[in-house]
Amino acid sequence: MAPDTHHDVFNQVDEPAAQDMLAHDAALLHALHRDHARWSQPALQDYAARLTSPSTWQWAQQANSHPPRLQAFDARGRRINTVHYHPCWHALLTLFREQGLVSLPYDSTRAGRWTAWAAGFYLHGQVEQGSLCPATMTTAAIGVLRHETALWPHIKAGLYARQFDGIDRPWPDKQALWVGMGMTEKQGGSDVRANTTLAVPEGPSGRGQAYRLTGHKWFYSAPMSDAHLVVAQTPDAGPACFWVPRWQPDGTRNAVQLQQLKDKVGNRSNASSEVEFHGAYGLLLGEPGRGIPTIIEMATTTRLCCVLGSSAILRQALVQALHYAWRRQAFGAALAQQPLMRAVLADMALESEAATTLAMRLAAAYEACEGADPPLAERAWKRLMTPAAKFWVCKRAVEVTGEAMEVLGGNGYVEPAVVARLFREAPVNSIWEGSGNIMCLDMLRALAKEPEAAQALLASLVDAAGEDHHLLADIHALQALLHRPADEQALLARWIAQKLVLVAQACLLRRHAPAWVADAFIATRIVHGTARVVGAIDARAIDVATLLDRAWPRDA
Repeated sequence: MAPDTHHDVFNQVDEPAAQDMLAHDAALLHALHRDHARWSQPALQDYAARLTSPSTWQWAQQANSHPPRLQAFDARGRRINTVHYHPCWHALLTLFREQGLVSLPYDSTRAGRWTAWAAGFYLHGQVEQGSLCPATMTTAAIGVLRHETALWPHIKAGLYARQFDGIDRPWPDKQALWVGMGMTEKQGGSDVRANTTLAVPEGPSGRGQAYRLTGHKWFYSAPMSDAHLVVAQTPDAGPACFWVPRWQPDGTRNAVQLQQLKDKVGNRSNASSEVEFHGAYGLLLGEPGRGIPTIIEMATTTRLCCVLGSSAILRQALVQALHYAWRRQAFGAALAQQPLMRAVLADMALESEAATTLAMRLAAAYEACEGADPPLAERAWKRLMTPAAKFWVCKRAVEVTGEAMEVLGGNGYVEPAVVARLFREAPVNSIWEGSGNIMCLDMLRALAKEPEAAQALLASLVDAAGEDHHLLADIHALQALLHRPADEQALLARWIAQKLVLVAQACLLRRHAPAWVADAFIATRIVHGTARVVGAIDARAIDVATLLDRAWPRDA
C-alpha cells in the first residue's frame, strides 16, 4: 500500500469572513440611534455586507501584500514621479468613495451626518486601514478648503464626488479629487515651526496668490493625491499653508520630486514618500503667517480619524479573537471556556466598547461645533478630548492587537492572518499627526487656553457620573490636577490624559451602556487602578458571559 501523502486537518479555525459587523456591534448601533443617525443604518448595513464579502477581504490582503512602487522616470529619462498601486488599492478607494463617505460631514446639514460618517469610517477600518489615509486627509482638507472663496467653487464638485477617478491628470480635468498633506521635515519632526521649506510669491503676495516652494518634506502622505496642503515659510510672515497641486495651471507636472517611498512597518497598501520642492507651484490658503492654525484645523479632524481607526482595529481584533476562541479546542474545552482566557477576552471587550463609545461621542461633538456659537462643553469634547483620546485609544490598540495575536497563537503570527495586519497597522495612529507626548501637551495647551470649556467638560462628566462615588472622586482629582502649576502639569501630562480619558469613557458607559458594562469598566479601570496588561483584572465580580455575548455572539 502506498504511504499516505496527506493528513487530516482538524481543530483549525478559519477567520470570520461574512461578518455582520453592524448588527453585532451594540455600541455602534446605540450611537447611531442616540446621535440622530438612525437614517443612515440601512446604507451602513449594506456597506458592512460589502466590506466583509470574500472579495473585499481579498482586496485588503492583496493591496497589503503588493505595496506601491515608485517610478521616478519614464523610459526616456523624463521625471514623472509616478507611484503604481495594486488594482485592489483602487478597488478599496472606489468602495469608500462610492459610499459618499469622503464628503458626508460637509455636503449637507442633516443631523447625525458626522456620526454616520464616523460609523462608515470605523466599519471600513476593520477590513483595511491603508485606504483610509487619503480618505482621512481629503475629508479633513474639505474643512479648510471650503473657507477659500476663490478656490472652493472650482474644487467643490471634485471633493464631493461619489466616483473614483484614478487617472493622473490636472485636477480641473478630473471627476473626483484626493488631497494629501505635507508638514513633517527631517530636521523638525513634530516641531513644524522649525520647517525650512521656503515659499516666495510669484507676484502679489497674500491669500489666494501663487507662490513657489523650495525645500523638502520627510513624510509626504499619499503622493499621488491631486493636491497636498503644505506648510512652508514665507519671507516676511512666517509659516503659511499652501494648496500644492500635482499639476500646474499650464498643464505641466508640478516641481514636486518624489525621492523615495517609505518602507513602513504597516500601512503597506498606502504610499508615504519623501519629496523635494524645486520651485513648486502653490496657492496660499488662509492668511500669511497663519499656516500652523490653518493646518491644525485639518489635523484636528485627522486626529479624530486616528481615534476612529484605532477603535476599528480594537473592534476587529476582538472579533477575530472571540471567533477563534469559541471554536478552538484546548485542554478539553473551547478556549473561550477556559477561565483565564475568559478574563482576557472580557477585558478586550471592555476596551473595545469604551473606545467605540468615546470615538462616536467625539464625532457628535464635531457636528455640534459646526454652528456659529457651539456650547462650551462640546468645544471641549472636540478640542481638548480629541488629543487625549488619540493618545490613549491609539496606544490601547497596540497592546490589544498583540493580545489578539496571542489568542490565535502561531496562527495569528503568520501571513496572511488578519490579526497580523492589524498588529502592524496599530502603531501608525499613535505616531501620525502627533505622537503621544505631542497629544498630551496639546491637551494641556487647550486646557490653558480655554479653562472655562474645560470646566464645562468636567461639569458634563459630573452629570453623567450620577451618584457613582468612584467616578466623582476621580473627576474631583482631575479638577485638582488642572489647578497645578504648568511645569508640574507638563511632567504629569500622560497621567492627566490617561485619567481624563478613562473617566470620560466610564461616564459615557454609565450613561449609555447597560449597567453591568459600566460597572465592569469602572471596577477594572477606576476602582482597581490602571495596570493595563490585558486580562490582569479581577473578573470575579463582572458578568463575563454576558459581556462576551454582547461583544460577539458565540454563533455569529
